[in-house]
Amino acid sequence: MALLFFSFCWFIAFATATFNVTTLPFDEGYNPLFGDGNLVRSPDGHSVRLLLDVYTGSGFISSSMYRHGFFSAKIKLPSDYTAGIVVAFYTSNGDVFEKSHDELDIEFLGNIEGKPWRFQTNMYGNGSTNRGREERYSLWFDPSKEFHRYSILWTPNNIIFYVDEVPIREVVRNDKMGGDYPSKPMSLYATIWDASSWATNGGKNKVNYEYAPFTSDFKDLVLEGCPTGPIQKFPNTTTCAETDAWLESRDYAIMTSKSRSAMRRFRQRYMYYSYCYDTVRYPITPPECVIDPTEKQRFRDSGRLRFGGSHRKQMSNARRKRKSRPTSNVFTEQNDM
Repeated sequence: MALLFFSFCWFIAFATATFNVTTLPFDEGYNPLFGDGNLVRSPDGHSVRLLLDVYTGSGFISSSMYRHGFFSAKIKLPSDYTAGIVVAFYTSNGDVFEKSHDELDIEFLGNIEGKPWRFQTNMYGNGSTNRGREERYSLWFDPSKEFHRYSILWTPNNIIFYVDEVPIREVVRNDKMGGDYPSKPMSLYATIWDASSWATNGGKNKVNYEYAPFTSDFKDLVLEGCPTGPIQKFPNTTTCAETDAWLESRDYAIMTSKSRSAMRRFRQRYMYYSYCYDTVRYPITPPECVIDPTEKQRFRDSGRLRFGGSHRKQMSNARRKRKSRPTSNVFTEQNDM
């Protein structure tokens, strides 16, 4: 028991480290995506609140597309009954490359009251939307009580997902992946929306709008990488070479023995599904998977979970308003932002 307690404390201590990053005011790096009055900026412009109500969800998008980068924000999720809700922080180019888009996802999945939030990471490359690469996890804290940092690092060689400063998943590029490794410029998105069809218990628990509005707050936003305009669908690779080298030298890009140990501990304790071990969906192990014998023992060979798929299709549904909104704007609260 003492050993387990020590191990847990070591893990939490690692998570309290901070990356050396520069944050951006909302208007300097982002634009509203959808949701009318359901996107509320803070008075100082450094944070934003996204709301979901019976009329619409909401979201924002980076002002530029990026060819590789580090995308990060401190996020606080809705509390109480959140079944059917998805809060997403992800990169995509689905609005530009409709049939061959790339995508990197962090999706928070709501739950019934009294049950914890869960979340998943995912990756699509070159329109490979029929090959979901989901992993699902729980957390060691309540993400609705305080802000925590969530990040995506995307380089020419690897992808790392983080919770606070703990790496939780790494995808290393290899030749066998081919076009399945994201390679085209992407924008950063953040959204909240109704995913009642799949998000909680396979769609059994829907959004209950008696608890609305549901609010998710974002602050300390970070965009570091090689920006490119939307017209430059295929930018010259040499243009971003210097930025890529700088990106891979940053503290968040360097996987030390300590950070790998923290990632292993997280996955042992908090990961409860990985596509790499789902032999029903994938009888042949996908080429990017590195099979860990310890992890493999913990998972059954079954596709027991339901997944929502690519954000390109999801967002076309999320932007459809459920009802006509009254003309008055009822969202003026700025508390806790």
